[in-house]
Amino acid sequence: MNIHDIVSTGSKATRDGYGEGIYEAGKRNKEVIAMAADLLGSLKLEQFIEAFPDRFVQMGISEANMMGVAAGLATAGKIPFTGTFANFSTGRVYDQIRQSIAYSGKNVKICASHAGLTLGEDGATHQILEDIGMMRMLPGMTVICPVDANQTKQAVLALVDHVGPAYLRFGRPNWPVFTGADTPFVIGKADRLGSGTDVSIFATGLMVWNAVEAAKALEDQGVSVDVISVPTVKPLDEAMILDSLSKTRCAVVCEEHQINGGLCDAIAHVAVKNQPCPMEFVAVKDSFGESGKPMELLKKYGLDVDNIVRAAQNVIKRK
Repeated sequence: MNIHDIVSTGSKATRDGYGEGIYEAGKRNKEVIAMAADLLGSLKLEQFIEAFPDRFVQMGISEANMMGVAAGLATAGKIPFTGTFANFSTGRVYDQIRQSIAYSGKNVKICASHAGLTLGEDGATHQILEDIGMMRMLPGMTVICPVDANQTKQAVLALVDHVGPAYLRFGRPNWPVFTGADTPFVIGKADRLGSGTDVSIFATGLMVWNAVEAAKALEDQGVSVDVISVPTVKPLDEAMILDSLSKTRCAVVCEEHQINGGLCDAIAHVAVKNQPCPMEFVAVKDSFGESGKPMELLKKYGLDVDNIVRAAQNVIKRK
């Protein structure tokens, strides 16, 4: 595939995709339960609540209790989807997730909106940048970071059929939509968006679009780029990663997360065991965020298109 064929068909927040997905999931499976911790509009749950009022549980500002109740519902055969901001979905309730959901292997889907720097003006206290690492370290936990609203919807539908605990991370801002509206989501599968031989660019979540734009700029400079979207951080598509590295022998990894613990570490771990090569990481470098507009924050913290381009140029020189 030519990277220039990847174009945006519009702009929509990934949280909108969650709202559409949970509504469709409710229609498909009567065991689906939507839960929220005092956040309805932020999670776009209005359509689900109107259609299935008896399958919605408003927990109020009691996120730890929500995780315990979700574990109980799963024990009774229900498929609970918990919903709140990413900071409260993980950091505030990590003990409950570990003990009541992960350790017990409960079929609970932990759905987290407003993740990363692009939460924007709410600032560092809400911009959790450690959640992917926290969740991928839990045994048996599936971790998914969709690239756009369409893929978020499809990931929700895939999670209905997936048995076991899972973490679904999505965001607040409107973001380019470039995947197919009806393209099924396959848990554990990465996607090659552009084929090249000079450098691999791996990205997850909203950073995939920035990676696509960076790859276009690099291709215009004569650099051949292998662009791999990694929406499932765990389980990782190791075969796709190693196939790419075998061609390019160097890589850039991009994520809206701390440089430690997330996709950067996951891919580096695979590479060092199987295909050691120079790597650069485009991620938040061991700092908290701050209040600001999403695009300005991405630029300040080194997660914009220009920084990906520079990282690719640097890593090619290291081969």
